[in-house]
Amino acid sequence: MPTSVSRQFSDIGTPRPPEGAKVIMRRAVVLGASMAGLLAARVLSDHADEVLIIERDGSDVDDGPRPGAPQGSQVHALLPAGQLQLERWYPGFTEAAIAAGAVVPPPDGVRFYVEGVLRTAPPVPPTGQATTLVSTRPFLEAMVRHRTMAIGKIRLVVGRAEGLIFDGDRVTGARYVPEGADEIVTESADLVVDAMGRSSRLGDWLEENGWPRPPMLRMPIKLNYATALFRRDERISDVWVAVSTASADEARGKVARIGGFHVVEGDKWIMLVSGYDDDRPTRDVEDFTRRARAHFPTPFGDIAERAEMIGEVITYHQADSRRRDFHKLDRLPAGLVAAGDAVASFNPVYGQGMTSAALHASCLSAYLRSGPSPDAPARAYFEQVRVVVDAAWQTSTFSDLSLPHVDGPYPPAYKLTKWISDVVFAASMTDAAVNRRLDAVMTMRAHPNTLMRPGTVLRALWLSAVRGVARSRRSEVSPAAG
Repeated sequence: MPTSVSRQFSDIGTPRPPEGAKVIMRRAVVLGASMAGLLAARVLSDHADEVLIIERDGSDVDDGPRPGAPQGSQVHALLPAGQLQLERWYPGFTEAAIAAGAVVPPPDGVRFYVEGVLRTAPPVPPTGQATTLVSTRPFLEAMVRHRTMAIGKIRLVVGRAEGLIFDGDRVTGARYVPEGADEIVTESADLVVDAMGRSSRLGDWLEENGWPRPPMLRMPIKLNYATALFRRDERISDVWVAVSTASADEARGKVARIGGFHVVEGDKWIMLVSGYDDDRPTRDVEDFTRRARAHFPTPFGDIAERAEMIGEVITYHQADSRRRDFHKLDRLPAGLVAAGDAVASFNPVYGQGMTSAALHASCLSAYLRSGPSPDAPARAYFEQVRVVVDAAWQTSTFSDLSLPHVDGPYPPAYKLTKWISDVVFAASMTDAAVNRRLDAVMTMRAHPNTLMRPGTVLRALWLSAVRGVARSRRSEVSPAAG
């Protein structure tokens, strides 16, 4: 009996340490020291005699955001599913991160606002990890990089990837230009991992060598956001984490906006304000402060107006969410996989990027432990990655499709699924069981299909009916009715 995608997703996200790892190749080459690349290298160290990472950014990882990751200065979130995977591949990671300065926000210091109103929902029980880590992206990436490079068989060279080496029906290596040099260097490999992010040139390289490029699906989101750092001061606000979402309502002149801030290492707040389409936050401090006060709940404005800003306002624009569907290719060379944003990147305000990369590493581990043929394409890997991509894509794009300027592509049965999702969300406000299931999906610990199970849908519909009856009775006894 085929395994359901929900079960596959659960298996991919397991926190259990992998078993049955054995060396099956001499050398693996990873293109890019992104989170996806570092995690892929960690997995490959269990299966290769040597792992070589080729990374174009020569700056010290501890100096801040990498030039190749301009979004690194923005607010980032490591979802619980991602934290479980980091703990899986780097035992003791959470404890070490806390010791180095990562923040563990207290439950009473977290706020979620929907349409400007504080969301009060039944509490969600612990998810398996003892704490939830909050930090900046550079801090977390440096932790992962140091742990990865401490593994003796992994080494990194600085250079610009320039292409792949093909021999018949397989990839046998990669080419790169070392930093400060002009000549191309060739590196042989039994497996090459593309972790070069959204700007990956893998499709070009495949096409240039007679292979089809993976089909790409884009959803134009036209997201604009700005981030600023502030010195934390409890006299200004005792909030540790805040997320605010507001949907568009053209009839009422409302536009969609998402904002958030949280305490990070060094006793600082990092705050993000966003807009879509023509609504563009700027690098101007006054504009940032005005937006924080006018468009978001009170704690945003209090911090922006009264706390000490550290450095400048940093802006970022992402035109679209995109996915490269390698699983649809009828021809694919052996010895090649892709991971992270090189496969799919989503609207970053939902915080799925780093966690998806961690889950892709889990897919790679399962594939390598299955005893794959070195001369066969890694189709089993890409089929598992598809499960992760589908889950993140469904969660983020269903919300983005409600934006006035987004006109598709719409998935099958979109209207019905959207209606059920809205009913489930409303039920989560009052029902602990439904809220627990929704939280598991939003934190990527469960597949969105779990919310479509009959038990959950019927429970949500029943609660909706109860609320309807209660509203009707209130209207019957209200003064206006008399």
